[in-house]
Amino acid sequence: MKALNGIRPLVSVLCASMLALVVGSAAAQQKTSLLVYTALETDAMKLYKDGFEKANPDIEIRWVRDSTGIVTAKLLAEKANPQADVVAGLAASSLALLEQEGMLEAYEPKGFKELTPAYSDTARPPAWVGMDVWAATVCFNTVEAKKRNLPKPTSWKDLANPVYKGAIVMPHPASSGTGYLDVAAWLQMWGEKDGWKYMDALHENIAQYVHSGSKPCKQAGAGEFPIGISFEFRAHQVKKSGAPVELIFPSEGLGWDIEATGIMKNTKKMAQAKRLADWMASKQANEITANWWAVVAYPGVASKLEGIPDNYEKLLAKNDLNWSAKNRERILAEWSKRYEGKAEAKSN
Repeated sequence: MKALNGIRPLVSVLCASMLALVVGSAAAQQKTSLLVYTALETDAMKLYKDGFEKANPDIEIRWVRDSTGIVTAKLLAEKANPQADVVAGLAASSLALLEQEGMLEAYEPKGFKELTPAYSDTARPPAWVGMDVWAATVCFNTVEAKKRNLPKPTSWKDLANPVYKGAIVMPHPASSGTGYLDVAAWLQMWGEKDGWKYMDALHENIAQYVHSGSKPCKQAGAGEFPIGISFEFRAHQVKKSGAPVELIFPSEGLGWDIEATGIMKNTKKMAQAKRLADWMASKQANEITANWWAVVAYPGVASKLEGIPDNYEKLLAKNDLNWSAKNRERILAEWSKRYEGKAEAKSN
């Protein structure tokens, strides 16, 4: 009997352990996985994932990440058989294109009325909801410029000066949202005839069109080229790292776009997708966004970033995102016909 008495507690412990394993396994199986296509900077992805999953422990995010143009092309190619549940951190001009193609589920997330309305779709309910504004910024390496005796540019038109021949890198607009917002801004700013004329002149000074909005500023920071056309997130990060770069905000105005969130209409996980949209519109998510962006959708959350001027929002050029979306294919075809010869080789 003593032996049996000793076995009983052991059996109870084993049963409890097995029950815990079964319950834990069941909980893991019940966790919903959301496939989220994104062009977010890799610096930011973990914070969004960790924050959302902590608030929603029954859902996990599986990212598919690439540059804006690649993600946009992938989504359009999958139109007949969509794979993504949600798109987060993609250019609003791309999301507007998806909406025009009937691919997005209109949805007003919880707390939407707290956000700045100008940074989301104007329809109600909105097809996409803004996270932040990102805009063109020129990174100017003062050390390399001094070696080459290059003057500091202050405007877009300055960059067409032959003195900068071979000194400039910029993002390829078919691959990079930053590259496309530049091209769209120049065409809207000066009209199509003068916009293409400007790009013809700028092209003479371009060393290479690269497949990333961040890379030109990184290259300028590393001294590979004196001038990189990029955007303020990466410019701020490169300057903060100690690289000898000055941030230039061209006087004619800055091309810009909005990082935004949208729900794919054909998702089979609509309830969970809406919870992610709710969270991306929350103050908590906007506070994460404010780590890197000078303008975020939730008022009063953004903080002062080194190198970004106080009047930053006033520097943004006039921008019709729906025009950018509708004319994207035509503009990129014309751009490629003129300038593809200087494109960086794509890595496999």
